[in-house]
Amino acid sequence: MTFINDDFLLKNETARRLYHRYAEKLPIIDYHCHIPPRDIAEDKRFSDISEIWLGGDHYKWRLIRMTGAPESEITGGCDPKTKFRRFAEALPLAIGNPMYHWTHLELKRYFDCDLILKPSTADEIFEICNKKLAEPQMSAKGIIERSNVKMIGTTDDPVDNLEYHEKIAADENFKTLVLPSFRPDRAVSIDKPDFADYIELLGKASGEDVSSVDGVKRALSARLEYFCKHGCRAADHGLDRAVYSPAEDGEVEEIFEKAMNKKPITREEAEKYMTAILLHCGREYSRLGVVMQIHYNCQRRVNSRYTAMLGADTGFDCIRTDNGGEAVAGLLNALDKDGLLPKTVLYSLNPADNELLDAIAGSFPGEGGIQKVQHGAAWWFNDTKSGMEAQLKSFANLSLLGGFIGMLTDSRSLLSYTRHEYFRRIFCNLLGEWVEAGEYPNDEEALKEIVEGVCYKNAAKFFGIG
Repeated sequence: MTFINDDFLLKNETARRLYHRYAEKLPIIDYHCHIPPRDIAEDKRFSDISEIWLGGDHYKWRLIRMTGAPESEITGGCDPKTKFRRFAEALPLAIGNPMYHWTHLELKRYFDCDLILKPSTADEIFEICNKKLAEPQMSAKGIIERSNVKMIGTTDDPVDNLEYHEKIAADENFKTLVLPSFRPDRAVSIDKPDFADYIELLGKASGEDVSSVDGVKRALSARLEYFCKHGCRAADHGLDRAVYSPAEDGEVEEIFEKAMNKKPITREEAEKYMTAILLHCGREYSRLGVVMQIHYNCQRRVNSRYTAMLGADTGFDCIRTDNGGEAVAGLLNALDKDGLLPKTVLYSLNPADNELLDAIAGSFPGEGGIQKVQHGAAWWFNDTKSGMEAQLKSFANLSLLGGFIGMLTDSRSLLSYTRHEYFRRIFCNLLGEWVEAGEYPNDEEALKEIVEGVCYKNAAKFFGIG
């Protein structure tokens, strides 16, 4: 029997029935990812498996680094086969790591390859994959269509002119919706070194005078409306820590002026400005029907030596342990009391926050729909098998699991859609365990509704995808 077989991770009869009957063939709503829209617009092709698999993938880079491989053979300029061999050397040691499962799911689904990746098979698999990549259907759009993806939510800066989204939308032969998501982190993060320079870019993109906080707010509103004209369904805020520190307008203006003059500001001052902008954005999301996503509790660039050498987003971030519960609840409450809380998805990088987020989400019900505030899918360091199970169990314990909007890729790789399959198998297996343990009736109609909802329908409804 091959490693990735039909019943991979499905350990009981109920799980197998639910997955194969209801989950397996459902389309994918990938509402949060980091695929460059340009790659889709230009229908990018890939010269070899190292380019599509290892290029930009800090998950794999971290894994290879743990073997002690030289950085020149991970992110450096050496030949693609050497990089692939380094990955093949690391992978057999990754027992229990989701990367082992993801890798072999991708080999099976996209390259029709049942071989196990290890040093002795690396060269053969390298050639098999490269031959497959040369086929016409293995372009960016071809891979997306093959993956049965109905909607992709990319991650886009407010100053982006969205030209590649326009090109994608103009292709009548490509049926997948590729929609921009509003990511205003650089306008929020007043404590970052490039803040003042970025605000000038925002002013130019919006045509607004950004010499005041009100001007920044007008600029963000203008750009959000522009995004909505291009189909935007979601916004995303990547925060190092959750913040809620309301202040008077005059004080926020003074803090902004200091930052624009490139003077140092304190953490407390930064949080007051950030709160003002987050509240403004939340109200605008509510007005325009945009889903607000908040990712927090990440320590960025903890290895300064490697960051100086390689830059950001290269695999040197980790979990932050701030609780953040009071800040998250305070922000949502400030929006809710004015009737301006948008649909919201909350993610913490710290798995200790699972129950916290589920309890917060349950405190902000929305009339006319299931679970207006959601605890988002297990994210980054948590999208492991055990991490997904922990998130699902917490959601089930404190909320309505049948109303969950399900999985996302949060990836830069076009081959990462197998993460949805991975999630669906884990989810169906968990349901099967509960049914066969007598903890939930073997009610086919109810189970079908739960599986189809969590794996596809809930996200489609939540993000307004017909």
